[in-house]
Amino acid sequence: MAKFDANSTLKRLQNRYRLVVMNDDTYEEVVTFKLSRLSVYITLSTIFVLLTGLTVALIVFTPLRLYIPGYGDINATKELRELKMKTDSLEQAVVYKDRYLDNIRNILQGNVTVALDTTVIDVPKPDIEE
Repeated sequence: MAKFDANSTLKRLQNRYRLVVMNDDTYEEVVTFKLSRLSVYITLSTIFVLLTGLTVALIVFTPLRLYIPGYGDINATKELRELKMKTDSLEQAVVYKDRYLDNIRNILQGNVTVALDTTVIDVPKPDIEE
C-alpha cells in the first residue's frame, strides 16, 4: 500500500502552471494565467459557496419560499385547513338537500315505491312480578 506523504501532496497542490489562451490564426497570446491546483480549488469552492448562499437567500428572503411545500405561512395553512373543512361540510349539505328535493319531487309526481319492512321482531314479554 502506498504511503501518504503530506509534503509531496502540498507541493503538488502548490506547483505553478501556466494557462495560455492563443489566437488560432495568428498564434498571438490573448491572455495568460498563472495557476496552481490549490488556487483553482479555492476559486471553485468559493464560487460554489457564493452561489449556494445566493440561492438560499433568494428563496428565504423573497416570496419564492411560498412555493416550497411545507414552508408557507402558518396562518395561511390554518386558514386553508379551515376553508377545506367548511367546503366539505357545504358539499355534504348540498348532497342532503338534493336528495331531499328528489324525494319531494318523486312524492308530488306519484313515483313513490313504498318498501315495507317485513322483518319479524321477537319482542320478549315482560315478566310481571306480583
